[in-house]
Amino acid sequence: MAHIQTSTRVPALWKAAYGPHRARPLRLLARCLLRVRAFARELALADHVPYGGY
Repeated sequence: MAHIQTSTRVPALWKAAYGPHRARPLRLLARCLLRVRAFARELALADHVPYGGY
């Protein structure tokens, strides 16, 4: 049986995106990267669900 990773957090990106002492452009870039990563993950998982996904 394959192990399914339940934790999908990226601590460095989260810290950069939501940390209090980061420059605004860096926070915006990190948040965009988190969104792209989440979309790519959802797209990859869409092939593995019975109801179709995307």
